[in-house]
Amino acid sequence: MRGYNIHANGIRQHLIHYAGPGPQLLLIPGITSPAITWGFVAERLAARFDVHVLDVRGRGLSEAGDLDYSLDAMAEDALAVAATLDRPYVLGHSMGARTAIRAARKDAEAFAGLLLVDPPVSGPGRRPYPSAWPWYGDSIRLAQKGITFEEMRAFCPTWTDEQVRLRAEWLHTCQYTAIKTAFDGFHTDDIHADLPHLTLPMRLVVAGAAPVIGEADIAEIRNLAAGIEIRTVEGAGHMIPWDDLDGFLAAVIDFTA
Repeated sequence: MRGYNIHANGIRQHLIHYAGPGPQLLLIPGITSPAITWGFVAERLAARFDVHVLDVRGRGLSEAGDLDYSLDAMAEDALAVAATLDRPYVLGHSMGARTAIRAARKDAEAFAGLLLVDPPVSGPGRRPYPSAWPWYGDSIRLAQKGITFEEMRAFCPTWTDEQVRLRAEWLHTCQYTAIKTAFDGFHTDDIHADLPHLTLPMRLVVAGAAPVIGEADIAEIRNLAAGIEIRTVEGAGHMIPWDDLDGFLAAVIDFTA
């Protein structure tokens, strides 16, 4: 793997490259996941794809500070980064999947296809995202002061020791205002309005043991996005690879246009 920086959409964007045989895959993590935390997944995905994992603005080693942290800004980042690659596939997890949807609505020609992993289906007039804000806000504030392994374990009781240590090391890089803006956006941004406009090859990967996407949600998405494939990783929570890495890989590794 190697890290690198580019100037795209007006800011410094940091990515980690896990070289593989191709085609290229742009991986956009979720709301509080710096790129490095997806390393154990990207290493395995590199058996099939040439993987580039993005530090979303305000996280990891990408630019932070007084920036626009809206869904539209993150979507423009995805498009600008994709323009430096060779029409990549996009794998977005959670917030990253919502970012991919909005980006593809803006410019479908930028991507070869979308792998949408358990995107929150909250939005205007819809049920709230099932995770409450304090889980994010409290852990970030602790991380900014210097959080111990034991303190972080309380927030992530089912993760491996290595995963918990990595989160404790990197969570402080998640800017509080960036995360709060994204979390609030889960309830104000309407990704369902974007779906009917997408004509790319798409696959929705659902966490079978998480409350994020239910059967009614799957039916609605099928109706809005004609031709979308659905894969469910049974028994996995929202952080699917953390619970069942092999199940996650089986659900995404064969995706093609």
